[in-house]
Amino acid sequence: MRDAKSILYERLSVAFSEVSLGADPVLRPSAHADFQVNGALALAKSLGRNPRELAESIVAGCDLTDVCEAVEVSGPGFINLRLSESFLVSQALQMASDSGLGVGGGQEGSRGRVVVDYSAPNVAKEMHVGHLRSSVIGDALCRLLEREGYDVIRENHVGDWGTPFGMLIEHLVDVADGGAVEELTVSDLDAFYREARTCFDSDEEFAERSRRRVVKLQSGDRETLDLWRLLVAESMRHFEEVYSRLGVLLTPEDVVGESYYNSMLDSLVEDLDDLGMLVEDDGAKCVFPPGFTNRDGEPLPLIIQKSDGGYGYAATDLAAIRDRVDDKGAKRIVYVVGAPQAQHFAMCFAVARAAGWLPDDVEAVHVEFGNVLGSDRKMFKTRSGETVKLIDLLDEAVERAVSAISERGDSVSSGIESVARMLGIGAVKYADLSTERTRDYMFDWERMLAFEGNTGPYLQYAHARIRSIFRKGGVEGADVTIVPVIRDERERALLVALVGFGAAVSEAVATYSPSKLCAYLFDLATTFTSFYEGCPVLNAPDAESRGSRMLYCEMTARVLADGLGLLGIEAPEQM
Repeated sequence: MRDAKSILYERLSVAFSEVSLGADPVLRPSAHADFQVNGALALAKSLGRNPRELAESIVAGCDLTDVCEAVEVSGPGFINLRLSESFLVSQALQMASDSGLGVGGGQEGSRGRVVVDYSAPNVAKEMHVGHLRSSVIGDALCRLLEREGYDVIRENHVGDWGTPFGMLIEHLVDVADGGAVEELTVSDLDAFYREARTCFDSDEEFAERSRRRVVKLQSGDRETLDLWRLLVAESMRHFEEVYSRLGVLLTPEDVVGESYYNSMLDSLVEDLDDLGMLVEDDGAKCVFPPGFTNRDGEPLPLIIQKSDGGYGYAATDLAAIRDRVDDKGAKRIVYVVGAPQAQHFAMCFAVARAAGWLPDDVEAVHVEFGNVLGSDRKMFKTRSGETVKLIDLLDEAVERAVSAISERGDSVSSGIESVARMLGIGAVKYADLSTERTRDYMFDWERMLAFEGNTGPYLQYAHARIRSIFRKGGVEGADVTIVPVIRDERERALLVALVGFGAAVSEAVATYSPSKLCAYLFDLATTFTSFYEGCPVLNAPDAESRGSRMLYCEMTARVLADGLGLLGIEAPEQM
């Protein structure tokens, strides 16, 4: 099913191109129309023409009679579009009869393979609030990309190699025997890591032993590898627990740690050298991609191999690009990583392109995001100033949701624990996803668990309330073959909102911004509220209106549940 926005865009693009090759319309919802077309004003300025006259010529060159009942030029050159009733009804019928609600880019995987790199915790450390945004944004993007017809490969690029493991393993050997190591939990390892870091920074003899331990690890020393595997196994157990609690679709099979690329790094350096791209700088082997400079205007190096022979993140990330393109066949690689890494990825992409490892037909995208802040607008910490553990945050979310449900006095027949889990976890995820991803946001329990405003609980409650209509009516759902009727402007407004679902999903994918879908779902829920308050459903004036309005309710509930599902959030049937 092709949604209204896509059809309008295609028709208007032809008219815009006839005026000026390459010009594109911009369609946005408007208070004055279903869609307002912008772009004519800027185009008129570039062409030195009267904007209103240009807009009128675009309208004259575009046949929208089968889609719109009114097309008019307003103000200095805006084009207002009002969809026709027959078009809305035909779109609604297609949407209602489609299990995918008219959303999707064709057969699964038909649009090419995408590798999405997200979450990326470190072995031997507990996941904390700093992993929240990458995990939930990455998970939502994977779900959205799959729905749009992409073949998605999830990759969890965990930190499991290098100097940190040399010092951690050396410290474990100093203070524990093998049996004790096997009994350590990830919390124990977190404390051991801090102790090891203290020793490394204060004891040069320990630091030297730790460096030698790294060499043993890289060369395959049995004792060292056995200890390393114990660290990895316990960490994976912890990661699985967090992902399960968070509702993120990452599995152990999706983990591709830094260790995976270790055997590829020597040949990577040799290839860069053969290409004439390597430059030795203070003993380190570097590449200086054009266009990158430091604060003093001097060329900025991407360090491939350090002076001590070790490899850093740049080498591993370049090896990952080669692997994802050559072995996994990716046509797009998406990195869901915080904004501070923007320059690093830009430099890696530039070097990979220059080396021929990232061909022109393969897209590499850094999906950057802002930070989670506390009430003091600083990085979110516990009251004692420590990093907030993600598992503790999720447990608190569920506990607070139980209290919120109890305070409202809601009767939850399916079990308060189950609903509280959906509500609490959903509130945390929605608060994150509804924020435009490049912005920081303040973590506020009261706001995110509120049942009013643009929150997860508000949308979950809207879905549950609609399902209660069917229970009250003694029916399981609406007849999707019913032809909807429009007898009230609020019915029409709801229908316009419903048929915009496909466009909202496509826009979220195109911009890598789940917040676009969040904004759509919130608008749909508020539009439904207006409809429900003004258009009786079970007590409709006649059978035709009742059936039609039941269909509106059914479609709204399905879109809310489906849209929340694409965000990784569950929609309770009752609340």
